[in-house]
Amino acid sequence: MGECMKSSLVIRSVGATASLALVLTAVGVADASDFEHTTVVSTNPVDWTPDLVEVSGQPKPVAYSIAEAGNQMVVGGRFSRVEQNPGTTQYDRSNVVAFGATDGVINKTFAPNVNGEVWSVLSEGTSVYIGGNFTTVNGVASAAVAKLDLATGALDSSFKSPFKGGRVTDMATQDGNLVLAGTFPRRLMSVNPNTGGVTNYIPTSLTVTGKLVGANNAPSDSPQVFKFDISSDGQHLVAVGNFTDVQGQPRPRVFMLDLTTAGATLSSWNYEPLAEPCTSTRRNAISYIQDVDFAPNSQWFALAAFGFMYQGYDLPINDAGNRRWYQICDAVARFETSSLNPTQPTWINYSGGDSIKSVAVTGAAVYVQGHSRWLENPYGRDFKNDGGKDRLGGGAISPNPGGYARAGDLHAVPSAALDWNPNMPQQSGGYQVLPTAAGVWFVTDGARFNGEYHRGIRFAPLP
Repeated sequence: MGECMKSSLVIRSVGATASLALVLTAVGVADASDFEHTTVVSTNPVDWTPDLVEVSGQPKPVAYSIAEAGNQMVVGGRFSRVEQNPGTTQYDRSNVVAFGATDGVINKTFAPNVNGEVWSVLSEGTSVYIGGNFTTVNGVASAAVAKLDLATGALDSSFKSPFKGGRVTDMATQDGNLVLAGTFPRRLMSVNPNTGGVTNYIPTSLTVTGKLVGANNAPSDSPQVFKFDISSDGQHLVAVGNFTDVQGQPRPRVFMLDLTTAGATLSSWNYEPLAEPCTSTRRNAISYIQDVDFAPNSQWFALAAFGFMYQGYDLPINDAGNRRWYQICDAVARFETSSLNPTQPTWINYSGGDSIKSVAVTGAAVYVQGHSRWLENPYGRDFKNDGGKDRLGGGAISPNPGGYARAGDLHAVPSAALDWNPNMPQQSGGYQVLPTAAGVWFVTDGARFNGEYHRGIRFAPLP
């Protein structure tokens, strides 16, 4: 691993620093559900976050995941070089980087060599778990998941990956277990966080099977659990991805588990409209639910989706008898945890045909990322229509029902886009939004946030 100096200078404006005095010292796993804010964050990002660097002849860099690790942040993705600040020192980093949580100073000793994309990062004490589609770390075989020393980047040889291949896309610790999601045969499973040995917290009887088909029987990508979230009270897990059945029960795209210290059992929660495809026939859009996040109080959760339009877009506006009106296509929707057989979301916010890739709930707001052009745009179809709000790349949504609705409309209850609008153009859109005690982190493939240069990594502080 090396470093070099970059001679060109990129100018950006001074960001807000009001929250920098709040030092992040919590040790352990900080889940996006654990932080409740009373107000929205600033649209003016801090200046000190590192940037991913475009390298000639390589794919465009992207950050997929971020985790708080004591007083550091760890970012995983697809990149080979990072920059301390525009125009300053660059460092070679193989798909994962660590830096100061309040100053952005890159960790000089944490530089593991990971030979594939890192889709998930998770901190536990002085260690960092990484998950992705890699096969080796520091030249040693460790497929899809590995445990690293945060200080040195060394591979923890006592932790053995249970996989021969495949991809891990999400992780969390719960009741002394490391829960993994991905494309491996079980799709969701638990292991010992010290050894990697398979545990029965997610029981082997809890099979996740089936492969979705899209409109006109279009084929989809590989079956997988893509993302999941565990409620702050530790009682529920909601998972999303490409599957049709769980433990022999129909659960297309989304399922809920009830958790106790003894393990997980399948909940009866099921939302029937999820069985229907959106209108997109793209392979990766057929499993259209992309992310899930519980509210800090654990009483509800939000789902984020792409998939283009719901199938009922050409039906009369008051056709209440067609449940397709309640499809979650290119939208964000709220569901109550205790409502096990919902007939429609508590509210739904449509982009009008653009993907929403990630979601995080703070209490004050529901933050979303994607390659949206608008939010609160239920009557638009690749255009801005009645009530639509300009929100390039994402925005913030009120946690409560509201927003624009036509008189007499029997559509699902809308929700309002908040005024928070950082204008963050993105090619595909970020896969994680992470609230912390000091603000909200966004990781993405984009380069600008509120007009300032922040390639891949940006932090919006609380005012």
